[in-house]
Amino acid sequence: MSLSHQRVTQHTLQRLLLKRFGMATASYALTGLLCWIAVFHDLFRTSIPTVLLLTGLASLSQLAFLGLFLSGLNLRVRDPSLTEAQVLVALFWLTVLLGMFANGRGALLVIYVLILLFGVFQLPPRVFARCAVIAFFGFAGLNLYEAYLYQLDDARLAILQVSVLGGVMLWLSLFASYVQAMRQRMRQRRFALQAHQDTLRGMMRQLEDLVATDELTGLFNRRHFLRFANAELTNLRAGSQHGLALIDLDHFKRVNDAHGHAAGDRVLQTFATVAQSCLRDGDIIARYGGEEFVLLLPNTQADQFTACCERLREAFNQAEPLGIKVDTLSLSIGMTLLTMHDDLDEALQRADQALYRAKRSGRNRCAAAWEGVDA
Repeated sequence: MSLSHQRVTQHTLQRLLLKRFGMATASYALTGLLCWIAVFHDLFRTSIPTVLLLTGLASLSQLAFLGLFLSGLNLRVRDPSLTEAQVLVALFWLTVLLGMFANGRGALLVIYVLILLFGVFQLPPRVFARCAVIAFFGFAGLNLYEAYLYQLDDARLAILQVSVLGGVMLWLSLFASYVQAMRQRMRQRRFALQAHQDTLRGMMRQLEDLVATDELTGLFNRRHFLRFANAELTNLRAGSQHGLALIDLDHFKRVNDAHGHAAGDRVLQTFATVAQSCLRDGDIIARYGGEEFVLLLPNTQADQFTACCERLREAFNQAEPLGIKVDTLSLSIGMTLLTMHDDLDEALQRADQALYRAKRSGRNRCAAAWEGVDA
């Protein structure tokens, strides 16, 4: 992974974590609002300055988390979201808050659920269960401490609240385990789907190669060449021109008659090998049909195109197919030039006429048809 990509990924992660932190801060604000409503209804055992101190300390804890996110220090720990730490701090402040209530404590037990829901999708099942146990024993310990000091107003109500909280914590732990199991299963299915997609893309590329390639020679086939040539012709600009040539192997039928079709196939393969060694990377050669081939040289001039075709003719003339003894190989080439607004079919006809002249003139030569083309 490149450094720039890693920075973009970390920036995206931090934005997501800051949004989650904003949700946690909103939960603190909601709890604070409920707290002050209770203050004004005389449901607190403590004084207003103590409530102000609690509010200030809780706000400072949130500012500390915000500083960790803004500075990027959270990225250095195993869980950059700091979910467990945020949950434990929130549980601590809620337990302290409930310790200040005289009545109405049970109404705020739902805040325990709100806090733990914050970690359902992030915390591993064991960590979530640990937080749930801490929440339960924190609240139960608070009631036991008040009972020890004879400050527990209603023991039966306290037992009911502790029991309800224990049941809810157990249910949340089981739910968190189920959610994490589903996430793991979905992750495995996503990886499997991605692997299938990669395999499918590979098969599609293979099919495209098969559709575009002549099986015998390994060159492009006629269909692919025509599609490619039309696209090149469409993109051709004024002042530029492409070279187009039709190539025919001389006396190919004699090779088949004298040596068999296997020898003819070997001659075709030899030509493909020679052509690929003589051409540039951007040049396109394809099997047009039988022993006929078609060549396209993008962005060339007449003399350069002629030199390329002559080089190809001479190289094939000197080639020797492996495993068979064939008389001297030769080919004939008909050349033309493609310019802007040219028609591919008409250009192929010009090249075919030039090829006919080359064959009529004795074969083993190149013939050009530059007439009508601004060369």
